[in-house]
Amino acid sequence: MSFRNRLTVFFIVLVILPMIVVAAVGFVLASDSEQGKTDARLSQAQRSASGLFREKQDEAENAARVIAGDRQLAQAIQAGQRGPIQGRLDQLASDNGIRRGVMTLQKAGRFETGRGDALAPARTRLLDARGGTAGVLTLSAVGVEEYAQLVKRVTGADVVVRSGSDMLTSTLPDAGAERLPDQGEVEIGGRGLRVTGFDGPGFTGGRVQVRLLAEPENGGLSGASIEVIAILLAALIAAFAFALTVSRSLQAQIERLLDAARKLAAGEFGIEVPTEGNDEFAALGTEFNLMARELQKRLEELQLERKRLREAIRRVGQSFAKGLERDAVLEIVVQTAVDGVGAHVGRAAVRTAPHGRFEEVAGEGDVEPYRDVIDAAEAAALNAEDVVETDLNGHFALSHPLRAQEGGRILGMLTVARDTSGFSDPERELFTYLSQQAGVSIENVDLHETVQRQAVTDELTGLFNHRRFQEVIFQEVERAKRFGDDVGLIMLDIDNFKRVNDTYGHLQGDDVLRAVARVLKESSREIDEPARYGGEEMAVALPGTDLDGAYNFAERVRHAIESLELPLIEGGGTLRVTASFGAAAVENGNGAADKDELVAAADAALYRAKRSGKNRTVRAE
Repeated sequence: MSFRNRLTVFFIVLVILPMIVVAAVGFVLASDSEQGKTDARLSQAQRSASGLFREKQDEAENAARVIAGDRQLAQAIQAGQRGPIQGRLDQLASDNGIRRGVMTLQKAGRFETGRGDALAPARTRLLDARGGTAGVLTLSAVGVEEYAQLVKRVTGADVVVRSGSDMLTSTLPDAGAERLPDQGEVEIGGRGLRVTGFDGPGFTGGRVQVRLLAEPENGGLSGASIEVIAILLAALIAAFAFALTVSRSLQAQIERLLDAARKLAAGEFGIEVPTEGNDEFAALGTEFNLMARELQKRLEELQLERKRLREAIRRVGQSFAKGLERDAVLEIVVQTAVDGVGAHVGRAAVRTAPHGRFEEVAGEGDVEPYRDVIDAAEAAALNAEDVVETDLNGHFALSHPLRAQEGGRILGMLTVARDTSGFSDPERELFTYLSQQAGVSIENVDLHETVQRQAVTDELTGLFNHRRFQEVIFQEVERAKRFGDDVGLIMLDIDNFKRVNDTYGHLQGDDVLRAVARVLKESSREIDEPARYGGEEMAVALPGTDLDGAYNFAERVRHAIESLELPLIEGGGTLRVTASFGAAAVENGNGAADKDELVAAADAALYRAKRSGKNRTVRAE
């Protein structure tokens, strides 16, 4: 095929076909854009609806805590008086905005307040005086119809709420009895609608399905778009005609330039391209000659720069061993390794446990196309315990284990990959050096984290130490005062602990401390801060907890300690211990002026508990 014909074919392939594809993609994008707008609107509506659902659940949970902690109701339940129980339940439900409530007592039976279908329930156990279960309280702060109207008002989408095969409510009159899918498209009343939704707990058990529906946006091409397409077609026709006209005159001149370009590509930078005449091709020949001389100069500069780069990478590698930010250091390691050996992608993976799996913590480039060769290289390097190069399906990878200096333990893996060629010996040597320095850096980070952890932990009990406790209680008190929140504090002292040490020895005493600390940790929430205050005295900071909550928490812990049966270290038999508790709190940001006053209040309550007979909890005055 002649150059002119090839030019025509290239013009069709490189210009006309892409423009046709662009036009087709434009139609598809227009359609997808409208659907995407609808899906985005529905997605936002779903987030708002589920947020309202959770908000109503939170209201019900807050009310449940208030009602469950009401002393008057507890007294009526203890007495088994149905009339006072029902009256107090109705009053509490009304005061706390409860739409419907059900209380089932083991002794007095079932009590209801409010009526109608309800959503977003909260359930809580009612405890008797001994800490056992007296019954179950189920509350809801919103009705089904009220929730549906609220969601429609906030989101603008229609709402359908069902429970199993039953329709609870719908803002769409034609919704019918059929169950709607979780998401997708449905046809209701002759209209095509997009649907999404979520499931939540029902008041009487089971699940309720909340579905939101919206009509899709209308799309289409405008008249201006059609005019642009017409102009584009006219331009393509004119360009095609022009290409056919000029291709013959260009052929000879391009042949000369092509021959010179081949020699230049082969590395003959001293080639001189003919530059007869003063037209654009002569100017192009002149630029070719300038480019050849510039390439020769740049090649020499690059060789010098490569040598400098290697030295710079070595200096950077020496700094890796001093870093204490594991992820940041590994990110630099991966980037430096990829640049240093001319790889396309790289990654660093570390172990989260001594013999656990490797998890990627830093990466450079799109690793996914190289996943197979990277996995193969890492497996081989782990077994070989040295740098390994692997090639698979035209991809090449280098991998090296990151080792600790002490004991040679493998901390992670560093791997790079490319698809151009294998790696040279200097590249392998540089990669090995970087890997060794990265291993030293990770080991330093681990040692730093271990020292930090030991600095705030009591070695015997595993609880936070006194210093950490002082920091936490100061922060929580200041936060409570600033935002008007609650923060509770309990302090406990093991009863007759000196007698345990004197009778059974200090090893038995240490075992008692560990057992009590274990009960304390198991009873605490994730946000609570249990600590060893000193000797046999321990404390727990309770964020978001009022005085009643702190007292109830202390009672649960006290009963758990009282039920412990600890085997004696020497001889047979078991040992039982008890503890005394003092509970104090800053409520709604009011109370203690600082953390010392809160600690003093809890400590004074603990002292009164010890003086009044031990094995009890006393509230701060």
